[in-house]
Amino acid sequence: MSQIQDNGITRFHVGARLSESAVYNGVVYLAGMVPEAGDIDIEGQTRDVLNQIEHRLIEAGSDKTRLLRVQIYLSNIDDIGAMNAVWDAWVAPGHAPPRATVEARLANPNYKIEVVATAAVNP
Repeated sequence: MSQIQDNGITRFHVGARLSESAVYNGVVYLAGMVPEAGDIDIEGQTRDVLNQIEHRLIEAGSDKTRLLRVQIYLSNIDDIGAMNAVWDAWVAPGHAPPRATVEARLANPNYKIEVVATAAVNP
């Protein structure tokens, strides 16, 4: 894992184009998480992305109970029901964050979902 600290900002998994996450002033900001596994259905892609989010949050000193905001992009809004079934099983009871879900053309035509999340870091 590459990690860079500069001017009070800690960046994780730093690449030439983007960092997977950045922590500043008690908040962790995640890049858009897209499916890494070969799953072709929305349920599998959603599980994959939520698992990545959980790992990035833990790495930054947070967890899914500390989510402040989530933005979900679906390549086909008709997938919202199946995506919500996976989301509902994943989200911590009593800790559902503010969330927006929209249809968008994603960078890779094989992606059915991309999720951006922001969370408070554990004190």
